[in-house]
Amino acid sequence: MENESMSPYFDDPIGRAVYDFHYHSINQPIIVHSDDFDDDTIDTSYLFRSYKEMPALEKKAMNLCSGTILDVGACAGPHSVYLQQKGFEVTALETSALCCDVLKDRNITNIIQQDIFKFNNQTFDTILLLMNGTGIAGSLSGLEVLLHHLKTLLNQGGQILIDSSDLIYLFEEEDGSALIDISADKYYGELTFQTEYKNWVSQPFPWLYADLNNLENAIEKNQLKLKKVFKGQHYDYLAQITF
Repeated sequence: MENESMSPYFDDPIGRAVYDFHYHSINQPIIVHSDDFDDDTIDTSYLFRSYKEMPALEKKAMNLCSGTILDVGACAGPHSVYLQQKGFEVTALETSALCCDVLKDRNITNIIQQDIFKFNNQTFDTILLLMNGTGIAGSLSGLEVLLHHLKTLLNQGGQILIDSSDLIYLFEEEDGSALIDISADKYYGELTFQTEYKNWVSQPFPWLYADLNNLENAIEKNQLKLKKVFKGQHYDYLAQITF
């Protein structure tokens, strides 16, 4: 095991948690910090969930997958493992070296350690972005950039499956109205997070929750088409994006 004081993974708490759970059966939660909300936690074992343990939205996405698949932000590989076992040709794209190590040990055939915005020269029939797939865009302007890039990775007739949530419910009053500061310098779904696991804390990073209207605007600007294929109970949704 590497010398932790000299580890290059100090800014990868999620990767460290995934690695510890997989190799050492340590199920210590990941803490998520935000200036906008109280701390939240992620049970590391949830990152290894089976199909039966997936929420209905993810099951819907799994059932819509077809052809060659790019799993963006594969993490511990719950989606890649399931889809590969179903016979699909899956490429797991992940920035974390520790997660890639675990993916390899979980027998994922195609693993690429790279940022999605730097990944090119391959195309796919299905591009999968789950667990708030819009998050990596970071902002509404970044969402347009992300979709523009994903479009270049799609085969003709291909699809992007992406989920998110409208955080408007956090501002709702008892009468159903919502108090939003329209003078705010950013969209209410543009957040900043930090993750923490044991003594590892990530750098702050932007994370986007996009309502369906803003997603549709970004899609139209990229001359793509939107179909809402699943609506959850907590303002969450799954979108299918095509040419």
